[in-house]
Amino acid sequence: MGQCYGKTAPTAASDNDVVTISVSGDHNPSQPPPPPPPSSSTPSQVRHGSTTPARPSNPSPWASPYPHGVGVSPSPGRATPRRKFFRRPFPPPSPAKHIKASLAKRFAYMSPKHGTIPEEGREGDGGGGAAAAAAEAEAQQLDKSFGYNKNFGAKYELGKEVGRGHFGHTCSAKGRKGDLKDQLLAVKIISKAKMTTAISIEDVRREVKILKALSGHKHLVKFYDACEDANNVYIVMELCEGGELLDRILSRGGRYSEEDAKVIVVQILSVVAFCHLQGVVHRDLKPENFLFTSRSEDADMKLIDFGLSDFIRPEERLNDIVGSAYYVAPEVLHRSYSLEADIWSIGVITYILLCGSRPFWARTESGIFRAVLRADPNFEDLPWPSVSREAKDFVKRLLNKDYRKRMTAVQALTHPWLRDESRPIPLDILIFKLVKLYLHATPLKRTALKALSKALTEGELVYLRAQFQLLEPNKDGFVSLDNFRRVLERNGTDATKESRVPEILKAMEPLAYRRMGFEEFCAAAISVHQLEALEGWEQIASDAFDHFEREGNRVISVEELARELNVHPSAAHLNLKDWIRNSDGKLNLLGYTRFLHGVTLRSSHARQH
Repeated sequence: MGQCYGKTAPTAASDNDVVTISVSGDHNPSQPPPPPPPSSSTPSQVRHGSTTPARPSNPSPWASPYPHGVGVSPSPGRATPRRKFFRRPFPPPSPAKHIKASLAKRFAYMSPKHGTIPEEGREGDGGGGAAAAAAEAEAQQLDKSFGYNKNFGAKYELGKEVGRGHFGHTCSAKGRKGDLKDQLLAVKIISKAKMTTAISIEDVRREVKILKALSGHKHLVKFYDACEDANNVYIVMELCEGGELLDRILSRGGRYSEEDAKVIVVQILSVVAFCHLQGVVHRDLKPENFLFTSRSEDADMKLIDFGLSDFIRPEERLNDIVGSAYYVAPEVLHRSYSLEADIWSIGVITYILLCGSRPFWARTESGIFRAVLRADPNFEDLPWPSVSREAKDFVKRLLNKDYRKRMTAVQALTHPWLRDESRPIPLDILIFKLVKLYLHATPLKRTALKALSKALTEGELVYLRAQFQLLEPNKDGFVSLDNFRRVLERNGTDATKESRVPEILKAMEPLAYRRMGFEEFCAAAISVHQLEALEGWEQIASDAFDHFEREGNRVISVEELARELNVHPSAAHLNLKDWIRNSDGKLNLLGYTRFLHGVTLRSSHARQH
């Protein structure tokens, strides 16, 4: 359920609301998303916890580029007020046709009975009334018992309302007894009457489970308790009284200085790295979802609103489209994404902090999505000419449309723009994934990666050294599977078990019978795709090929190369023959670089979404 926590409830919808996208029907992520059919219907409220009611607006002149069945609605009411500080206006969303069948399946509360979706099905589908009746019948049979404490009134004293959403509202509160006695709190109150599907009930369970499992990070809102009675679920959390990051940006005239922006971005990356290590993807990172603990200028920030978050397994890719339109990653619109989608959102936030405008902007939601999918951010207009080269490089490496080339949150903390030797670097889940792939690679692939590791720049080695030291190598400077297991257990939470992150250790079993030194760790823990995004990639690849020529390049046939890459023999000669030198039958530079990251039947250019 989306967090309405900490936001003042408005009396009417603003003309400058952010649009928010939610679940859709099936779509093939490899194909461009088809537009929904045109309609004159108005946007409806589909995001959990949104604080602004649906409002009519002018129809979009463009076909919507997002997948069939996506709903569009305003985001929380304080999501985009007072935009005069920003160089580009933040306009209202335009309407989009809701596909009743797909939305009603997940959000039955939006049936015509509640007045949030016009009965456009009367003329064509003939099933609007039947769908509403079926949803109501299902709601009456649902088990809305969560197993939470039932003594809320005895433990907490409610105060004034501080936010309101579609599913409920948030109030300040005070503890009556125990460890929380007289402590100011925030209580999110979710109405059971509005939980009309099994999925909506599960959404509440998941939000509570995530908040409870993730507790313990400095920049994460503290969860204290979950209670229920016959009418409501109560989520008791830390009260943050310093306001939203969005308000701080606006109070500074729309942008931060580089030094002040660094302080904000480091906090964001720190908490997101923590979530990602536990196997939790937030999916709605934006300035509105970071609150300050107090009004002090140096107050810490807290990440809130896990209503759209989910657990994700190490190799899993999600396909439901959720989030806020201006911050949504390209691969989310293509319905195939993972943790990297959060990194894109951080890139958008950083861009806003540094220049006061959004990197992807349009007057309609379809235009926003089109820009996210196709446009490049503007780094030419003011104030970008005066922004440091390191800061611009940082943002560009987060806003790469190829999710494989983006830095992780931990890597971003070691980027030259943010690098600080006195600040501890957290453990990165990426090294587990990459080492696992290395352990299962062929001998030739491991040799190629070792050559690549010898060409790394000193800057790239900073991150790898930090990760290797976190594994606590023995006195001889080696690590084994036990090192990976111990450090994961030490840094894990209950969320790690829920997202089944420890299962990755099973795939790393070959390391139980051998040891790995720092040099081999570098070969195992580097991402070729990320290196390819660097300005100096061509030189790195050339230097690496020189090492490969001396230490591992050998005669290889097209047929053997096809087996190495798992390419069908019938396609091998057509696609792989240019990778091998005619003079000696060994890989050439083109073949080496393509072999490194497994490009087979497509060009060496990375896939762009």
